Amino acid sequence: MGEKKRKEVAKPAFVFDKKNYKFMFIGLAVIALGFILMAGGGSDDPNVFNPEIFSWRRIRLAPTLVLIGLGIQIYAILLNPNKK
Repeated sequence: MGEKKRKEVAKPAFVFDKKNYKFMFIGLAVIALGFILMAGGGSDDPNVFNPEIFSWRRIRLAPTLVLIGLGIQIYAILLNPNKK
């Protein structure tokens, strides 16, 4: 009974490493950029049609950026930072 048992405090561990979080941040930034590029293009007057809603930026570029960002997110989740 003379021995004192020390309780080991469990250090909270993150699910991912720093490298994973960097890729996640990049992916979120690309997705946000895609949604920002999709915004706008409406008409102030509902009786006037604005063809700007069908621009190349909103139809091709922005959805492509969102899909690329989602791909980066999947890569960030599956990335094993301990593997060299």
